[in-house]
Amino acid sequence: MVGAYLAFYSEREIGGQPERFCNLAAWCVLDEYRALGLRLLNALLEQKGYHFTDLSPSGNVIALNARLKFSHLDVTTALVPNLPWPLWSRQVRVISEPQKIADTLRGHDLAIYRDHACAAAARHVVVVDSGRPCYVIFRRVRRKNLPLFASILYVSDRELFGRVAKYVFRHLLLRHRIPITLAELRVVGARPTPSIMLKSPRPKMYRSASLRPDQIDYLYSELTCVAW
Repeated sequence: MVGAYLAFYSEREIGGQPERFCNLAAWCVLDEYRALGLRLLNALLEQKGYHFTDLSPSGNVIALNARLKFSHLDVTTALVPNLPWPLWSRQVRVISEPQKIADTLRGHDLAIYRDHACAAAARHVVVVDSGRPCYVIFRRVRRKNLPLFASILYVSDRELFGRVAKYVFRHLLLRHRIPITLAELRVVGARPTPSIMLKSPRPKMYRSASLRPDQIDYLYSELTCVAW
């Protein structure tokens, strides 16, 4: 074994149609075989009937992906301080216990939760406001080797999230001891307040002949399945 390219496969229903995804993840080749490493990538991209995502490209891979007709996703990101807001309401509940989450969610979101409940990197919280649930998946991430950040991967109800976001950020601080959240606007919707915008958020890319950028998410991928 001199090289490997890790990929995560999933089949999703989008617009009422089944769609197959291949998420490109870690790509490792011994130095003396580096010239042959493109064979691994080409073998993946030659698979018919797949949409491809690369959600953590770095270095030369970004330019290589662009030459291979990958497009950039809009990763405009707000950096949000997780503050101990003095919040209290009889109408709002924050749920993080696994069985209670499963009892609260329904339909599509329940299926997503069941699929990701044991995923290594995915963490889950549901905020219920007047009986309406907002399901949030996040992961813990490092920046400059500091494990101080949460990255939001999925929000089920962006409109509701705009109203209950402070409950989520407070939960991340008090329950998980995470002081800062990275919130991509394509995931969370409106920019949270208070926050500052990152100047250079990390890129994410995809290649598809038919799907729009807004139909690409981060579920069933290395971001939910691999902690680093």
